[in-house]
Amino acid sequence: MDRPKILVIDDEKHIRLLYKEELEDDGYAVATSDGEEPILELLKREKPQVIILDIRLGPDRCGLDLLQLIRNQGAHVPVILSTAYDTFQHDLKSIAADYYVVKSVDLSELKSKVRLALKAAKKS
Repeated sequence: MDRPKILVIDDEKHIRLLYKEELEDDGYAVATSDGEEPILELLKREKPQVIILDIRLGPDRCGLDLLQLIRNQGAHVPVILSTAYDTFQHDLKSIAADYYVVKSVDLSELKSKVRLALKAAKKS
């Protein structure tokens, strides 16, 4: 059986590695990106069932802009916004996301959102 694929986009290498290790331990296939690669090429190549997207991807890249590109392309992949800040909730661009998670060393909330997103993806 194919393992569901999750794409983790975060500019912090230790976060990408932590998420990859933890999610692979839960049985998922995980691809990672630092957000530098063009998002549409990345989606076409990886074909994820769920995307975990950091909002702040370095000084000149914003995850919310990538989220808009994903949605404008018509991709119906569930997107979980992951951030260390809760101010994103006040940005109108964030409404295109399916779920939100504030970064934590405890990944139980993130894993819960991944399960919800995969269930939602199967229904659509």
